[in-house]
Amino acid sequence: MINERLPGIAETARIFSGVDVTKEPVPVLPTVHYNMGGIPTNFYGEVVLLKDGNPDQVVPGLMAIGEAACVSVHGANRLGSNSLLDIVVFGRAAANRCADTVKPDTPHKALPAASLDRIVARFDRLRHANGDNSTASLRTRMQRTMQNHAAVFRTGDSMAEGIHLLEDVFAGFEQVHVSDRSLVWNSDLVETLELDNLLGCAMVSIKSAINRTESRGAHAREDYPDRDDDNWMKHTLAWLDAKGQVTIDYRPVHTYTLTDEVDYIPPKKRVY
Repeated sequence: MINERLPGIAETARIFSGVDVTKEPVPVLPTVHYNMGGIPTNFYGEVVLLKDGNPDQVVPGLMAIGEAACVSVHGANRLGSNSLLDIVVFGRAAANRCADTVKPDTPHKALPAASLDRIVARFDRLRHANGDNSTASLRTRMQRTMQNHAAVFRTGDSMAEGIHLLEDVFAGFEQVHVSDRSLVWNSDLVETLELDNLLGCAMVSIKSAINRTESRGAHAREDYPDRDDDNWMKHTLAWLDAKGQVTIDYRPVHTYTLTDEVDYIPPKKRVY
């Protein structure tokens, strides 16, 4: 019956878990469907940063929308609604903002030479990387570390151990090896550039998570099971340096609306 009605599931379980579903259950592991947070923006899709005490300082010309962005409406933005809210609503808002601010036929500003040199230097450094660690081995270690120590349900102890392991992976990237030096269809280089980005995201994620001593939404800590609005009703801002060190600050959650027609709806504990 299983092979007749659920052949795809049976095949997937056999291939990826080595399980015969006619004899034993399929192992199930909670995983991440949607990352809360991202690049902080205002409701126009303009990227904002904390500068001189202003948490909403706009970065001119830089915008983010979709699941990459955090417009600070995640309380109304879970699962099935995220695509609609993030892309349709704020995508449209960003497009309208561009129409209002971009002057037709205006040329791009010249890219600062120092920025261009830094980009090219990073690209060439990785293309010619000749260390002892393969991209695949480092990526596997990173994936297993995050899955085992920063999964959906976590504790401070598990994340502390994960940080130690991830710092070893981060340091190991200095000795990454890229075997393909070509500039055409170089998947080895692309995967290495991708790993560089993923390592940064992983380090920021796990160090920001261990710093937040509460459970809220998708951040479920077994050692801090309750939500703590008195101390943690705020967004985490994180900066990553070249050595993998993370600096943390915060920006406020805006507890107001932009119209007199709709009242602010305060967040409350999610219960089932």
